[in-house]
Amino acid sequence: MDSVPRFTPRQVALNALRYGIGVMTLWWVLSQVRLTEVASLLGRLNAATITAIALVSVGGVLARFYTWHVVLNRIQPVSFRAAGSTDLMVNFVNQLLPSRLSGRIAAPFVLRSRVGMAYADAAAVSGVHTGVYAVLYGATAAVGIAFAFLRLSTEILLLLGLSTALYAIAGTFVLLAGMNLAALDRVADAIERSVRTIPRVGASLADHIDNASEFTAASTDAFRVLARSPTMWLGYAAGWAVALVVAPGVRVWLLLNAFGVAFEPAVLLPLYLVMAYSVTLLPLTPGGIGVTEATATVVFVALGVPSSVIVPVIFIDRFLGVYLPALGGWYPSLQLDLSNLSIDE
Repeated sequence: MDSVPRFTPRQVALNALRYGIGVMTLWWVLSQVRLTEVASLLGRLNAATITAIALVSVGGVLARFYTWHVVLNRIQPVSFRAAGSTDLMVNFVNQLLPSRLSGRIAAPFVLRSRVGMAYADAAAVSGVHTGVYAVLYGATAAVGIAFAFLRLSTEILLLLGLSTALYAIAGTFVLLAGMNLAALDRVADAIERSVRTIPRVGASLADHIDNASEFTAASTDAFRVLARSPTMWLGYAAGWAVALVVAPGVRVWLLLNAFGVAFEPAVLLPLYLVMAYSVTLLPLTPGGIGVTEATATVVFVALGVPSSVIVPVIFIDRFLGVYLPALGGWYPSLQLDLSNLSIDE
C-alpha cells in the first residue's frame, strides 16, 4: 500500500483557507496592541529572566520526549534520542494539520522509520500516547474551567467547554477502542468468507482481510499491555505534567512578573493556560495557530491581565513551547525513509 499522502485540489484549498484564517486571526490579535509598547515590554527582560525561561523551556521539551520514551520502552527498548526525534516530527506534522490529534496519524510511520518498530506495535504506542494525552488534557482543562467559571463570558465558556469535552471523549474513545480492536474479527471473518466467493479476485481480497485481522490482533495485545501498565501511566503523567502544565506555567509566570503584572493565585496559572490552549483540538486552523492565541488573550484579559501584556506573553510562550520545537522537527522529518512505509509486510 502506498503510504505517501496525495492531496486533492479541494484539500489544498481547504488547508489554504485554514492557514488564511490563522494568519488573519494573528493579525487581529496584534492589531489590538501597540507594537511599540510590546517592544518596550520585551526590552525589560533581564539576563536572569531570559536564562530561567530558556531552562524551563528546555526542561519542558525534554519532558515531552520522556512521554514518548516511557511508552515506547514498554514495548521495545528505544533510546531517548529516538523518542525525542519522534516527538519533534509528530509535533511538526501537528502544525500542518487542522487538529492537534490529527497529526498523530503519522506517528506509526515515524516509529517504523526511526526505531524499526512493527506497525502493529507502532499503532498501539501511538494510540496509547494519543489517548492518555487527551484524557489528561481534558481532565486538567476541566479543572481550570471550574476555577475560572465565574470570571469568563458565556461564549468563552461554551468554546472551552466544547474543546475540553472533545479532548476527554476522544481520549476515552481511543483507549477503549484500542483495547477492543479484536472485537472486529468476527465482522472481518464474515466479510472474508463472502469475498472469497468472488471470481478471480476473491482469494486475493480475502488474504488482505486476513492480514488485517492479524494486524488488529497484534495491535490490540500491545495496546492492552500499555494501557494496563501503572508504570506507563505514572511515567507518562509525570512527563506530561512537566511539559504541559509546569513548564508553560512557570514560563508565563516569569514573563508576567518581568512585565510588572502579579497573577494571583499563581498556582492556578498553569491550569488556566491548559484551559485556554485547549482549542488546539478544534479543526479551525492548522495547529490552532491564531485562534489559540486569540482565545488565550481573551481568557487572560477576563482574568485581569492587561491585553498589552498578555499578547507578547502568549506569543513568547507559544513560540518557545510549540512553534520552535515544531520547527525543530522539520529536519529529522527529512530523514524518513518513505520507500519503506508500507503496512503490507
